[in-house]
Amino acid sequence: MPVLTSRRVRGETLAGNEGLKMTSDNVSKLRRYARNMRSQPTEAEERLWGALRSRRLDRLKFRRQVPLRGFIVDFVCMEAKLVVEVDGIHHADSGYDARRDQALLTVGFEIVRFWNADVMRDLDSVCEHIRLLARQRIGDG
Repeated sequence: MPVLTSRRVRGETLAGNEGLKMTSDNVSKLRRYARNMRSQPTEAEERLWGALRSRRLDRLKFRRQVPLRGFIVDFVCMEAKLVVEVDGIHHADSGYDARRDQALLTVGFEIVRFWNADVMRDLDSVCEHIRLLARQRIGDG
């Protein structure tokens, strides 16, 4: 099962790599955009959400299309500080993704990425990888 990346950095401070500055207007814009994204998921996002929602994956609480640090992430388990991204080919070498990853890494989140095709082809392996990472980060693994 190819995982695009899994990164972790602890104890660093954020050095201006945030997305939108967090004014009340920008927070509102991000929330509207996230709501819109939740209503129009990709096929792979919809399939993975079916496995993550309602604590279906080992009782872990996931949220989808969440504004976080000025960016929107596909899925997040706040307890584990784990962000899950499901990406198509258009995300390869994305500068936006790199900035978002750095902003989240510096505040202790781990980011794991899967290709859309992997989610569609082998959902069970993707879910097991997510479950193991989350439990490891929580300390139950």
